[in-house]
Amino acid sequence: MQGPLEGNTSHTDFIFKGFPGFFQHRRFLSIPFLIMFVVATVGNSVLISVLKRGSGLQSPMYILIGALAVVDLTLPVLFVPKMLLNFLFDWNSISLPGCLVQMFFIHMLASLESAILLVMAIDRYVAICNPLRYNDYINMSTFLKVSIAVVIRNGLFISLIVIQAGSLSFCLSNVIEHCYCEHMVLVNLACGNTTQNSIIGLLAIICILGSDLMFICYSYCTIFCTVLKAASGKSRQKAVHTCGTHLIVILLSYSLAIGSFLVYRFRDVVSPDVHNLMSVMYVIFPSCFNPVIYGVRTKEIREEILKTVKTVKLNKN
Repeated sequence: MQGPLEGNTSHTDFIFKGFPGFFQHRRFLSIPFLIMFVVATVGNSVLISVLKRGSGLQSPMYILIGALAVVDLTLPVLFVPKMLLNFLFDWNSISLPGCLVQMFFIHMLASLESAILLVMAIDRYVAICNPLRYNDYINMSTFLKVSIAVVIRNGLFISLIVIQAGSLSFCLSNVIEHCYCEHMVLVNLACGNTTQNSIIGLLAIICILGSDLMFICYSYCTIFCTVLKAASGKSRQKAVHTCGTHLIVILLSYSLAIGSFLVYRFRDVVSPDVHNLMSVMYVIFPSCFNPVIYGVRTKEIREEILKTVKTVKLNKN
């Protein structure tokens, strides 16, 4: 572990020290995170497999659920194994290029998850508010255009954040009091003026998460107004149930994201351990929770899972 450096020398290797208040008990911390990692990996793998094999699960909504599961499967892999090795064996070092690569992919995938939730909201909006034009608006051509636009938007912002962070001189310390390379946590180790980095990070949050959340809120407000005015009792119940499943996932994901952002902004009065917990849960908890929610609350997926379980039991017998 190194301290500040003199002159123009910059650290090129860093040490993770996640949950500094529990550093002496870090091996015990590996247990809950290992359990969540296994749940996320198994849950999303099962969900992807079911969606891939299910004969009636090829509609746009199920494709979006599958895309969300792929993101939820990949995100924990980017940092949880490294975090567990840190807790168990003190393998806690990372190079600056490795840190920047990890930062890019974590932030990129997290922003893609937000975009998928937005497209889900748009899908439900068209299906309920303008069902006669559903096939005109929601199709593979639309998905392709939206995907390209999202990747360009998110890629530009995340690349700019990473490039700006990589150009800094890290002479204050090489100790990252975090479990993975988060943008502002790394920037806080830099000497010199980092105002530009803070501004770019804030713009990225507003233009990606903020804009997505705004359109999601508009979509679901319009959906519920339409449902309450026009739908029959049974149709209303089905629409509310379907949208309710997506809303649970959306509220969970954005609540954790906003909580992590707010905790960082009030870091002077919030302990690093709380910040670590919020940041880690923001990434890993939706990965555990989403496949359970979709598996339990979506009838077609639930039936396909039960059918698969019965088939496995029959084959064993």
